[in-house]
Amino acid sequence: MAADTTEYDFDLFTIGAGSGGVRASRVAAAHGARVAVAEEFRVGGTCVIRGCVPKKMLVYGAHFAEDLEDCAKFGWEIGEKSFDWIKLRDNVLNDVDRLENAYTETLENHDVTIFRERAEITGGHEITLASGKVVTARYILIATGAHPRMPTCEGAEHAISSNEAFHLDALPKRILIAGGGYIANEFAGIFNEFGSKVTIVNRSDVLLRGYDESVRDRLLQISTMKGIEFRFNTTFEYIRECPDGGYFVKLSDRDEEHADVVMFATGRVPNVKGLGLDKAGVELGERGEIVVDRFSKTNIDHIYAVGDVTDRVQLTPVAIREGQAFADTVFGKGDPVAVDHGCIPSAVFSHPPIASVGMTEGQARNKLGTVKVYQADFRPMKNVLAGRNERSLMKMICDGENGKIVGIHMIAPEAPEMMQAAAIAVKAGLTKADFDATVAIHPTMAEELVLMR
Repeated sequence: MAADTTEYDFDLFTIGAGSGGVRASRVAAAHGARVAVAEEFRVGGTCVIRGCVPKKMLVYGAHFAEDLEDCAKFGWEIGEKSFDWIKLRDNVLNDVDRLENAYTETLENHDVTIFRERAEITGGHEITLASGKVVTARYILIATGAHPRMPTCEGAEHAISSNEAFHLDALPKRILIAGGGYIANEFAGIFNEFGSKVTIVNRSDVLLRGYDESVRDRLLQISTMKGIEFRFNTTFEYIRECPDGGYFVKLSDRDEEHADVVMFATGRVPNVKGLGLDKAGVELGERGEIVVDRFSKTNIDHIYAVGDVTDRVQLTPVAIREGQAFADTVFGKGDPVAVDHGCIPSAVFSHPPIASVGMTEGQARNKLGTVKVYQADFRPMKNVLAGRNERSLMKMICDGENGKIVGIHMIAPEAPEMMQAAAIAVKAGLTKADFDATVAIHPTMAEELVLMR
């Protein structure tokens, strides 16, 4: 960083206080930079306020539905059961408030100036706030995230997104969820466990595109067994209000039907509108994303972007790493730091959850030619005693030439917890022989990772 910073009000001005923006601002301030951040909604961003954190809390709540059924086989007698959606909803929202305060305190403790209003780039190094206040900064970081893509059919204004799902005043008796990705499948599992009749509507016949086919098929099988209905290769024609409540919904391949709630989970769009990017000359990609190099720098030398607004990998931990790398590169004293976007583990908090790292079997065959696939297909011990006919699946994909593990995929209870450690091994380039040489922890589901043949 150049020594003379007195010509600017701040060394760094961050637009957006989500996961990436908060990390970048905090670390830059720790490096000695004068930092300001503008946030027009709530500090914490999508993940903390209306994304992965409150969603995971709903997932925890949903798990009790099956646990309360299964506990009888383990000797527990439970009286009459009831579920209070409003109590769970409010408890979750209260914890979101706590987390927002914690994120705010983190910034304030690092002397980061917080502007709780919208910001727009109005000059080379100039930012104008919604209040009319104008400030300047040597560097500008855009970390505005993304928003749900909504439909264009008739009555689209009646549909909700995942944003509104956390604030429903009542559980829907019947809900249609559009989409085949992780958000659609996660909320389908949540509402199904809470007792709603759930239907997933997808314009194609593929769920969770990008995940291993065997794992996707297993989730479809289990979800169907749990009562979730799937409508493939169809689209919405209209959503119309019903005088008695709810909505009449017409899909392209069937008669009109009734639903209490229609939810769209069909992807997320980078938040770039109204930021002044056109005036600043910042290049956008075909999907409306901000184009950046491996160091998160745009085509304008002093303007950077991290997180979902760049549409590289829309995952919270990735945004955090990008924010950290940006701050260390621009304000640190060491060498420039770039984030490696390869071999990133991910999870789908469905029922049961999916976890994955590396190449799928199909991708490996296309890239490597010769591969070896190891698989474990089993009923978890808990399911056996509970009488639950639900099988788990684990797959290990290896390079056929040298045995290097290039992918692990699983659908099982606590799969994401197991995958975090397994992902380290895959990232480190370990082989099947390395796993085989590791003694199993018995009895666990994770032991299947070192016992697969």
